[in-house]
Amino acid sequence: MSEGERRVFTVSELTVRLKAALEEAFPAVWVEGEISNLRTPGSGHAYFTLKDEGAQLSAVLFRGRGRRVRFDLEDGMQVLAFGGLDVYAARGQYQLVVEMMEPKGLGALQLAFEQLKRKLEAEGLFDEGRKRPLPAFPRVIGVVTSPTGAAIRDILNIIGRRFGDLRILIAPVRVQGDEAPGEIVKALENLQTVPDLDVVIVGRGGGSVEDLWAFNDEGVARAIAACRVPVISAVGHETDFTIADFVADQRAPTPSAAAELVVREKLVVIETLADLYARLKQAVTAEVAAYRERVEFLSRRRVLTDPARALRDLHRRLDELQGRLRLGLRSSQRQVRHRVALATGALRSRNPLARIAGGAALLVQLRGRLVAAAAHSMKASRSRFAETVGRLESLSPLGVLARGYSLTRLPSGAVVRSAGQVAVGDPLEILLYQGALGARVTDVKERDERHQV
Repeated sequence: MSEGERRVFTVSELTVRLKAALEEAFPAVWVEGEISNLRTPGSGHAYFTLKDEGAQLSAVLFRGRGRRVRFDLEDGMQVLAFGGLDVYAARGQYQLVVEMMEPKGLGALQLAFEQLKRKLEAEGLFDEGRKRPLPAFPRVIGVVTSPTGAAIRDILNIIGRRFGDLRILIAPVRVQGDEAPGEIVKALENLQTVPDLDVVIVGRGGGSVEDLWAFNDEGVARAIAACRVPVISAVGHETDFTIADFVADQRAPTPSAAAELVVREKLVVIETLADLYARLKQAVTAEVAAYRERVEFLSRRRVLTDPARALRDLHRRLDELQGRLRLGLRSSQRQVRHRVALATGALRSRNPLARIAGGAALLVQLRGRLVAAAAHSMKASRSRFAETVGRLESLSPLGVLARGYSLTRLPSGAVVRSAGQVAVGDPLEILLYQGALGARVTDVKERDERHQV
């Protein structure tokens, strides 16, 4: 092929041709697949991939189209997407621009209902603990519904028939369509500004799921939960359930039933009051009779028939106590006097003058005893001394000499006690009682011939 016959495209030219061919071949198609890689940036567009077992396709749901989708997209959700193929030239990538989307199997509205129900239930808006009881006798009732529907007529007829003279505030709203949720929310906010408001009925008559969808709106549900007075939800028929029914303080199967719940029938109230009055009268009568019997019983007691008896007993008791008191006082006085006497004696014994006088008397007494003892001791000593002197004198050699005896001694001073100590011619010294004699031995006799005494 020559250069003149060869057709060369630029990337942009080829991309434009492919884009035109794809858009012409697949202007609008339904694609079934599983959502994955879901991304929702701040722009509000949703970018995701539709995939099955063999392939995957990029897809985008722009924010304007996304508002029509009733449910929230989630990864793993099987969906049917309707749209056209487009080529994103900047990346050379084709993608499905989604115009509509339905969940596979479960309907879109039902899926959105279930998703919102799970969400609000997880937040605790359905808890029975936060449900408030309806007022027994409301005086101001708010009604949020269509002013031209059958629901408001039924509500007004029933309330007027059961209990007239009540104040009913009607907040007219659209109850279906895209504008309905916002109007319902606004009506609930306005009713709460009424100071005497007691209860609110939110509802409408029956219809299709799409007709009732305004009461499945998240904003309406949160407005009902935030209402400062109890709210009764009365949407559709008994078989219809909406998110408002779960959030409200009480659900009524129909608007007429809501009116019957909030307003008691006047005749029934009157009968109830009459019954209560009769029971109260009977109870009061029985109580009065019981008190009368009690009074009669008490009036027969002796304290009432002879009141002076109690005083006499008290006087007797008083006399006894006075006697015991006097005895006690006397005994106490005696004890006190005895303790005073003991204390006075003890105090006197500790008087310094008395103690000095006693000490002086004792000193005189001791001195006399000392003098007598000294004289006696001296006398005894003198007697013992004289006796000793006598004994000494009796034992003194001088005493013996005085009786005529003498003491013979050798020149050496030795006392001659036997004749054998001397010899003839030995000088001797004879000591007498008075004086001494010099002598010489002239004869020695070993044996004494004197008479023995």
